[in-house]
Amino acid sequence: MGPHLFANYVEAIAMILFGIGFLTLLLRNNLIKKIIGLNIMDTAIYLFLASKAYIPGRAAPIIVDGVQDVEKYINPIPSGLVLTGIVVSVSVSALMLSITIKLYKRYHTLNLDEISARLKKEGR
Repeated sequence: MGPHLFANYVEAIAMILFGIGFLTLLLRNNLIKKIIGLNIMDTAIYLFLASKAYIPGRAAPIIVDGVQDVEKYINPIPSGLVLTGIVVSVSVSALMLSITIKLYKRYHTLNLDEISARLKKEGR
């Protein structure tokens, strides 16, 4: 057990969360649970990006006291990617939930297998 055993624990947690979300998306038939699984996967990716962007001892890239040395600041691109991803994720979740509501109103179930069977029965 070395001193660096838990050096990448945040990345490991992000991978575990991604796996949980992927298995939920893959193995559940309920549409709401599939949406939750996709949101867990999104969150895991944002956690991974944020953990990779953080560098101990560095500050946000805002020039203070005339310090312009690149080595003093973190890279702002991963933070921008995370913020953009969150906006896209919220939009996609809203769209998926609205489609789920329409499907529930039409078929009175959230089970994807039942909806698929009824679509085949209708000849679509």
